[in-house]
Amino acid sequence: MKSKNADAKICHERKIFKDNELNNVFQNVKTNKNLNNLKNSLGNEENIKNRSLGTQHLKKNKILSILAEKLLKTKNSLGSKIQLLFSKNKIEQSCYEDISNQLLMSDVGVETSRELVNSLIRESRLKKISDSKDVFELLKKNMINILKKVEIPLNIIPKKPFSILVVGINGVGKTSMIGKLTRYFKNQGKSVMLAAGDTFRAAAIDQLKILGEKNLVSVIARQCKSDPASVIFDACEAAKSKKIDILIADTAGRLHNNIDLIEELKKIKRVMKKIDSSAPDEIILVLDACIGQNSIKQAKIFNEALGITGLAITKLDGTAKGGIIFSIANQLSIPIRYISFGEKLSDLQDFNSENFVDAIFLKDI
Repeated sequence: MKSKNADAKICHERKIFKDNELNNVFQNVKTNKNLNNLKNSLGNEENIKNRSLGTQHLKKNKILSILAEKLLKTKNSLGSKIQLLFSKNKIEQSCYEDISNQLLMSDVGVETSRELVNSLIRESRLKKISDSKDVFELLKKNMINILKKVEIPLNIIPKKPFSILVVGINGVGKTSMIGKLTRYFKNQGKSVMLAAGDTFRAAAIDQLKILGEKNLVSVIARQCKSDPASVIFDACEAAKSKKIDILIADTAGRLHNNIDLIEELKKIKRVMKKIDSSAPDEIILVLDACIGQNSIKQAKIFNEALGITGLAITKLDGTAKGGIIFSIANQLSIPIRYISFGEKLSDLQDFNSENFVDAIFLKDI
């Protein structure tokens, strides 16, 4: 009796085993079929990779097209005219002098222009390059290398708030830059608060409030002529209590050689440290591309007084002398965080050296 029960149990277990095996086979067939269907719908790995590269290429072309359009004046004065110098098959010695002159006319600056041309002559001789296309590519590479040194994106560390103090002289577009930065950070899903630290002008306070409304963010402000350090102190406390991701503080425009106003900025910096010893986390100096070489002098004085951690270059759409950016990069060695052009809140880009150089030499837009 026991033997019959044991045999029946064994038969039952074998049946279960076979059924499981059969199910596994069917499942594998189904899985493989699904995988094949997925591969057929997407293509093989190489096709998927090519599609991804194609999408990236289209995205870069769109960025370059927008940038080239915004940099049209610089593109026409620097990019197109330098390209014309390379229109012959071979580069003659006199061409290097013409390149230098064209760089100078676009406000690249004496020192930076000399470095670029001397490096071009040296490398072309060393590599025995005389073909105009090859020499042109060498010039582009050297121009990118100058900018690459300051192509350092702003790193928002995980603290609340990450505080940004925005400084610069009158009329460079500080408040407009704050509006663009606010939109930029909001698009990244971050909460933002603004501090109306330019208390010298009622219009500046009103402008910041309008930008706050457009971006749906809070603005900490007081009456005109209030102590700017107190306003920014209140903003730091409010941002901390509300766990705001990013606090951006506006400041009054001041000439770089006005010692009293520069001292006031130092006071604001000290007051911010009372709330947070590491504040401000970023001090952005806004420079107007239209004023040329004078921006170098401004930056040096602001940097000596405050320790500038990043630059934002504005109004690049309004000048034929956008070459100043090469001089800024070469002489200051301060990270260029952003470039802006136009009045729209979206007219802002992270600074990218390759995109900038490619855009000013882009033939068709």
